[in-house]
Amino acid sequence: MEINFELYKVFYFVGKYLSFSQAANNLYISQSAVSQSIKLLEEKLNSKLFFRHTKEVKFTVEGELLFKHIEQAFNFIKSGERSVGEIHSLKKGEVRIGASDTICKYYLLPFLKKFHEIYPDIKIHIINRPSPVCAELLKKGSVDMSVINLPHKIVYKNMHFKEIKKIQDVFIAGSSFKNLKGKVLSLKELENYPLLLLEKNSTTRNFFDAFIKKHNVAITPEFELGSIDLLVELTKIGLGISYVMLDAIKDTLEKEKFFILNIKEKPPQRSIGVLHNTNIPIPIATQKFIDLLYD
Repeated sequence: MEINFELYKVFYFVGKYLSFSQAANNLYISQSAVSQSIKLLEEKLNSKLFFRHTKEVKFTVEGELLFKHIEQAFNFIKSGERSVGEIHSLKKGEVRIGASDTICKYYLLPFLKKFHEIYPDIKIHIINRPSPVCAELLKKGSVDMSVINLPHKIVYKNMHFKEIKKIQDVFIAGSSFKNLKGKVLSLKELENYPLLLLEKNSTTRNFFDAFIKKHNVAITPEFELGSIDLLVELTKIGLGISYVMLDAIKDTLEKEKFFILNIKEKPPQRSIGVLHNTNIPIPIATQKFIDLLYD
């Protein structure tokens, strides 16, 4: 089946904004032309792609499935265009990075600064999402690379992960638990204390759950949060014991009102690294940024 690429282009913009009028504005055509293109595409595919109720536009099941493929194709095309442009010069271009807030704050900041100093005209676009979501963004072509926490079990098809550094997780407590300072505790004993943990399905939480399961420990957290920084703040005011990566607290450990617990069963180290899609060539500007990470 041969379908004019322009029809898919119209479909992409309608799907991106879920709006016929916004698609028309971005394509510099009339809303009527957008409607006619979608109608023609639906006829050629013998499938309804959108539901339209007054001003609301929603995908049908078929439309949502098609959009996942078309979105990926458009991102790949844009990546190719940028790569061709970058062949001639690194005076312009863009690096699209997926990374969590924690990785950006505690690892990437100096590299972002250095890259900007070397290539001031190249735009850096960062999408802050948890590591599993960053992997999905890479799969769709929405980013050129992701810097992620390596998951407990690698499940990323057509992706290559290269380690940058090891990270160590620790348990920390505030002054409300000063009686525990200097003591050697077993992991089992932590069942008796309030625990503050990251939300389920984050890479750090998955590591934690696998760690305590291995030692036959059952812990129900007092709080589940989406931010390591917030975990640290709640630990300071005495709401519980937190499980965080050492890099997030080591520079302020001496100044703040919390300390690292001495747990008999030390959590295993894990890795931060670069994930890239093996189906897509890495743009030159992005490769330059990756090279900085491994210098």
